[in-house]
Amino acid sequence: MKVLKFALLSSIGFLSVSCISRKEFEQAKANYESCLERNIDKDKTITSLQERNKSLEEQLNLIKKQSEVLQQNLADCMATGKSGSVNIEKLIGEINASNAYIKRLTEARAKNDSLNLALSNKLKRSLDDLNDSDVNVQVQKGVVFISLSDKMLYKSGSYEVLPTAENVLEKVAKIINDYKDYDIQVQGYTDTDQFKSSAGLIRDNWDLSVMRATSVVKLLQTKFDVDPARILAGGHGEYQPKVPNTSPANKAINRRTEIVILPKLDQFMQLMDQKINN
Repeated sequence: MKVLKFALLSSIGFLSVSCISRKEFEQAKANYESCLERNIDKDKTITSLQERNKSLEEQLNLIKKQSEVLQQNLADCMATGKSGSVNIEKLIGEINASNAYIKRLTEARAKNDSLNLALSNKLKRSLDDLNDSDVNVQVQKGVVFISLSDKMLYKSGSYEVLPTAENVLEKVAKIINDYKDYDIQVQGYTDTDQFKSSAGLIRDNWDLSVMRATSVVKLLQTKFDVDPARILAGGHGEYQPKVPNTSPANKAINRRTEIVILPKLDQFMQLMDQKINN
């Protein structure tokens, strides 16, 4: 721009020296001013373009940063999605394993229920010649219960097993020995009438119920060869009645000894562990 000004001034000076006409001078001056205005406009345009370029650069940098953030978010989402997918697959695997375990457990329980039902039917056929009021065989929740009345097993107030009851216990023992994978529990029960005796061995109904259960266990062991390691003896006294002790008939129902035949828990759990590991 300085060069342009110098050239114009030089021209004016030269024209002045050469005694140019007034009209030519005015024309040259107008051309000079027009050039100045056009140059100023160009300067403004350059400045505007520079400012716009700066703005565009700032926007570009902002977009780049936003793009980097979005890419990072996408990477995080992909990582999270992958992790979530792995967790979901793991969870599905655990659910499937759990369902398979439940299925095996259900099948094992169904098999156990079938064995218990067969055992129950066999017991009922063996004991069908006895009075139903004295012997009752039931399957409840996969367990076989043989309920024997006290009048069939003992004299009143006694824990010694009557000789006439040995026939029943012999039949029960035969079936117990046929099912060697089952455990045996013998449990004694009384009514609410308080036990009275001058002997010091038995002090109350609880003692009486335990001694009665122990007498049956010893007879099963010594006379009918039931493995004592399979048997558990216990007494509940008057505290688990079948019916309220409100009448002589109800008290007779509550005075009983129950032989419970049930699967061995440790063998059952080992069986399930083997199935799970396989």
